[in-house]
Amino acid sequence: MAARRTIEVDGTTATALEQRAADSGLSVADLLAKLVTELGPRLEAAPGGFGELERQWQAIKAGEPTVSHPDAVRWLDTWGTPGFESWAKR
Repeated sequence: MAARRTIEVDGTTATALEQRAADSGLSVADLLAKLVTELGPRLEAAPGGFGELERQWQAIKAGEPTVSHPDAVRWLDTWGTPGFESWAKR
């Protein structure tokens, strides 16, 4: 058996975890272990990924055009539907 540790979370998170665990017939510890296993290895940013984000942020701050929130929402709402098209084809 692995050593146990205590991790503190806020009340809302604790309640949600307890409810999900109960709904799944698992203890909170087993639910968390299952979630971590299913999520797989930690995702790391691609090399240069943060540099690209910084470049894009600087371009936005310099006034390059951006996409409006309503346009982005409309496109996101098509995900998983027959009407979905890549952003480039929208």
